[in-house]
Amino acid sequence: MDSCSLVEKEIDKVLTKFSFVSDQTDRQLNELINYAEKLITDLAEAPEDEELSVAQSLMLTQYIKKAKDGSSKVAAEHRDLHGAVSKVGKAVDRNFTQDFGVVNKDGTFCGLDRPDLVNQVICQHFFRQGLLDIGETLIREAGVDIDVNSKEPFFEMNRILEALSKGDLQPALKWAQENRFKLRENHSSLEFKLHRLQFISLLHGGPQKQSEILQYARNFEPFAAQHEKDVQQLMGSLLYINTGIESSPYAYLLKPVQWADICDVYTRDACALLGLSVESPLTLSINAGCKALPALLNIKQVMQQRQCTDVWSNKDELPVEVNLGPEYRFHSIFACPILRQQSTDHNPPVRLICGHIISKEALFKLSNGNKVKCPYCPVEQSAADAKEVHF
Repeated sequence: MDSCSLVEKEIDKVLTKFSFVSDQTDRQLNELINYAEKLITDLAEAPEDEELSVAQSLMLTQYIKKAKDGSSKVAAEHRDLHGAVSKVGKAVDRNFTQDFGVVNKDGTFCGLDRPDLVNQVICQHFFRQGLLDIGETLIREAGVDIDVNSKEPFFEMNRILEALSKGDLQPALKWAQENRFKLRENHSSLEFKLHRLQFISLLHGGPQKQSEILQYARNFEPFAAQHEKDVQQLMGSLLYINTGIESSPYAYLLKPVQWADICDVYTRDACALLGLSVESPLTLSINAGCKALPALLNIKQVMQQRQCTDVWSNKDELPVEVNLGPEYRFHSIFACPILRQQSTDHNPPVRLICGHIISKEALFKLSNGNKVKCPYCPVEQSAADAKEVHF
């Protein structure tokens, strides 16, 4: 984002310069046109057979000089404008790297199955975003092999989201009722919120809907214990249904803000049941890459200058930590307190019988024959007694 801001500043300078040059040029041209029209009028008044007078010759000479000076000034300002435009290109070249392949690990996209995996991720992204036609076209033209059963949940999710955007709660209510027990296991309040919105929709009908509202209130019975206060507020609003809820203490129930978060709540709970992240993996990867890329490019440049590129290519981790912020932390991370290295699949954390945790490599290095002594307490044990830990 800093790079974009720097380029944007240069563009703003060009636009400011362009406006200034345009105003100056228009003013100078108007002055020359007015001066020329006055000169033509003065020359037309003189007899055709007479030579120009000294005053007229002087006026003509002054006009020619003024026109040349104005032309030179416009040309100079035009050159300055071109200079400002060229600085934008230099700012783009300076702040944006054209070759990002230098930060790519060799072999990441090599292999016959890698392009197909990338296409699958792109297709799933289109399905999640509701771009079903584009996803199907990519599958057909790229020959992507995607299980039909894996596509159906995305189709259903988009159908329900489209209905919610139109104020239709029935598809979402049906889905919530079918998955009631799974939603309760995840401590979800989606079904109650959907019934609450349906109740509020009936309130808009006024006294004519009173019997239907009372009948629908029976749907709150399973949620009474968990959402007692909300149910009380909904039922209390019925006291003002004849006089108008709009002018009652419960007028906030009729505000459109009540619908604001229902799509987000449904998406979050539906993705949780499907074992998916709320955000598209492709979106997360691209956003994380954009944040990390400037730091990675700087690291790579330093490593190339010091001729130590093997530090990057020979390990499954970066040589330095790149902080992406808490929103990009999805898993627990363990760093070995002995080797001060982050654990990997090849070097997992292990638990000693005393309860202290170190990495597997540290365990081997601390082993003396078949025995190992904990580096934090005097407990001695067999290396085979160490148990691998999964976070």
